[in-house]
Amino acid sequence: MTAERAYHHGDLRRAVIAAALDVIAAEGPAALSLRDLARRAGVSHAAPAHHFKDRAGLLTAVAVEGHVLLSEALGETTDLRDLGVRYVRFAMAHPAHFQVMFRPELLRTQDPELLAARERTRGRLRRAVAGHGDDPALGFMAAWSMAHGFATLLLSRNLDGLLGDRSPEEAFRALAAELPLGAGAAVAD
Repeated sequence: MTAERAYHHGDLRRAVIAAALDVIAAEGPAALSLRDLARRAGVSHAAPAHHFKDRAGLLTAVAVEGHVLLSEALGETTDLRDLGVRYVRFAMAHPAHFQVMFRPELLRTQDPELLAARERTRGRLRRAVAGHGDDPALGFMAAWSMAHGFATLLLSRNLDGLLGDRSPEEAFRALAAELPLGAGAAVAD
């Protein structure tokens, strides 16, 4: 189905988000323009503004969708290594979402949908860290920092050559085993 046909069937919002994800994946969020996305969707240059108002609104919608997908990808696991692997897999599978989700300067940070979606993601991370270490907040930050940092380095190709024959998932599991998250936070296989 073409983007124009999707629009005529009432799916302009989805068509514009899909086009935005393509642009972000190929060129980064800085390359995003509502006018260009309208052209790609085969609609007037003002049509995307009906759904998103502006670029920040569109990027916020991408971030909301990303948090929903990430929360689903994390599932209910409480194993910290598995959680980190799921986080890295999400970043590899959804690099455009990942590039936008954690960039407050691009988003409407007080958007209610974004706040709710972000809290679902953080809630899953917090539940997995609960009971590990003496300070749950520090454990949460450490676990998230390690997974997010690894995923960011991976996507920016800074780990090329360092992974050797390991898959990113195997490398993250090994890294998590080497760097336990605080006293008593060693993660079990």
